[in-house]
Amino acid sequence: MSSLEEPLGFDKLPSMSTIDRIQRFSAGACRPRGDDMGMGSCWMDGRSCSTSNSCDEDHEEYTGETFPWRRHVRDVSEGEAFNQRAKSLSKNRVKLGHVSKSRNWLDQQYSSKCNDRGIRNITNKFLKGIPKFVKIVEVGPRDGLQNEKTIVLTSVKVELIRRLVSSGLPVVEATSFVSPKWVPQLADAKDVMKAVCDIEDARLPVLTPNLKGFEAAVAAGAKEVAVFASASESFSKSNINCSIEESLVRYRSVCLAAKEHSIPVRGYVSCVVGCPVEGAIPPSKVAYVAKELYNMGCFEISLGDTIGVGTPGTVVPMLEAVMAVVPAEKLAVHFHDTYGQSLSNILISLQFYGVIDLLQVEIDHSIYVILYQQMGISTVDSSVAGLGGCPYAQGASGNVATEDVVYMLNGLGVKTNIDLAKLMLAGDFISDHLGRQSGSKTAVARCREHHHHFTPQAGSVRCQQRLVNRTLLSDATRTRACEIISRLSFKDS
Repeated sequence: MSSLEEPLGFDKLPSMSTIDRIQRFSAGACRPRGDDMGMGSCWMDGRSCSTSNSCDEDHEEYTGETFPWRRHVRDVSEGEAFNQRAKSLSKNRVKLGHVSKSRNWLDQQYSSKCNDRGIRNITNKFLKGIPKFVKIVEVGPRDGLQNEKTIVLTSVKVELIRRLVSSGLPVVEATSFVSPKWVPQLADAKDVMKAVCDIEDARLPVLTPNLKGFEAAVAAGAKEVAVFASASESFSKSNINCSIEESLVRYRSVCLAAKEHSIPVRGYVSCVVGCPVEGAIPPSKVAYVAKELYNMGCFEISLGDTIGVGTPGTVVPMLEAVMAVVPAEKLAVHFHDTYGQSLSNILISLQFYGVIDLLQVEIDHSIYVILYQQMGISTVDSSVAGLGGCPYAQGASGNVATEDVVYMLNGLGVKTNIDLAKLMLAGDFISDHLGRQSGSKTAVARCREHHHHFTPQAGSVRCQQRLVNRTLLSDATRTRACEIISRLSFKDS
């Protein structure tokens, strides 16, 4: 499969009417049992067939077992077509089903044989596709602040980074070494890096648009860099003033230089769902750019919905295309929340099982149906307090708020190793300096809870003062109100 081919998607699977025309399962054939239902295991699951209606004795041998490719090759080496396909997709995970010689190889009807245990476990099985641990990449100090009109002091940026790291975030994107002419907010990149170079509890990557930026970043002490390409030709020209192919040439030079310095490079792909100029972006274009970045040495590829127009319905085809050419464990997702779809897009990305291909193979007078799958995404980009936007994508709102992502993952039982309380304090810190309410719904809700149940404890005074600052009062009245709150409090620790 070339990088420009689109993989087999859900819309290309055989329809029920097509299967009816081929041949329906006979009364003695095997059908999926009720307790086989669940995310990633219900599509095709066969077993040895006999003339009887019972499959129980053979069920344990075949159902839902997932093998590495090499083991399959050894077990069924007689299938030449199977072997050829196995070599080309050795990194994928496989589901193997065994059906009878007759071509009754797929049936979407569920058997009435279903017990209470199967029903009770449906929810748990649905969530099985979600990883147990998700890495959060915090992009607030760079992607979040770059669109701010008022220049944020270097000391504030440094303090924000330190607070984010102290909350447990493993990766905090610190700044960008771009021309101050294009992004004035990040003109202090060198000073920021020098101030945070002593932080050892987290990785602090920086964005480098070209070789000159890379050299400046290394000189400032950067130990990890990132490059950014676009899946949209128009956006590439407006954002970095060059075509997609020209940008890839630049980044190959950066990757080669980074390899010489043993510096890891992360790749970004912007406009993976839509472009403010071109509209919808074909998944094949996203897959092409992602594959090029991966092939040039990027250890991780972040797929960015720059203008926040994606929905699960448009994100899934994009992920299918990209997963066909880049391993899922090398991918991250980066959603802006323009239409309020970020959390739903993240959830579908986490539990997504990429359907790579279907294949029928005849071995020893039996037909085997193979389903190629890849696991879901386990790395998510986000921005504290929902900071963000893009200078070259008018109307695009901020990134999904890190607080909201962590709150959702906590509710799913997914580990992040992030202290939500400390994270919210970091969001409060930068929101106060920017003079506006946090873009995190979780933070706003918690603030209202504190306001409704006011008690003299840490955090309450700060919350009260923020509420005063957001009211339509004169500066003198607002200052006086904050002083009264502070005096009545029991010292905000």
